[in-house]
Amino acid sequence: MPDGPVLVPCCGTFPELDLLTERLPGREIIGIDLSEGMTALARRRAAGNPLVRVVEGDASTLDVAAAAVVSVFGLQQLPEPDAALRSWAGALRPGGWLSVVYWPHSTEPGGPFTVLSDVLREHVPAGDRSWEDRLLPALEGAVLERDEPLSFPMVHPDADTFFTAHTRSGPMRPLANARGEAFIAALREEFLRRAPAGEWRHRPLARHIVARAADRA
Repeated sequence: MPDGPVLVPCCGTFPELDLLTERLPGREIIGIDLSEGMTALARRRAAGNPLVRVVEGDASTLDVAAAAVVSVFGLQQLPEPDAALRSWAGALRPGGWLSVVYWPHSTEPGGPFTVLSDVLREHVPAGDRSWEDRLLPALEGAVLERDEPLSFPMVHPDADTFFTAHTRSGPMRPLANARGEAFIAALREEFLRRAPAGEWRHRPLARHIVARAADRA
């Protein structure tokens, strides 16, 4: 890997920080997130490590030459994910690496994500997912090293815990802020009516894309 920092766009609270610092000792790591609350928590996690910085800003466009770009479940939350991926790949130094994990349109049959999506579709139109077809073309000029599904078991104590996490600190937080408590309460009621009781186990499928910037000739 070339010299330079590791950029983590859409870092959120920076849950991957410990693993990155363990695997890349001595490397500068920069987390970027638009949310003031998330960056505050990320800075708290990074406190005491002089090699780690957290920047509050738009992660869609990167203007720092990086040795690597790592994003975990942030891509699908951006307004134009394919344009963001193009910017991330463009920020790599020659020989630099890009690793992106995100939730694709179809993640599982019948699990929590599917039930939640079914409930949402009755109140909120589905978003345009055509950007997924433009992701690989956005990496033009880079070497695609991996494009594969990833699946690991997930366990939730109950459906209510899953719903609460999704609406308070997960991908549905913007919708909750926009539509208000009464709307979310109605969604919760319908979601719990359709969800199984007790512990909920599932294995949703994520997509992992790894690319490498071409070395200089």
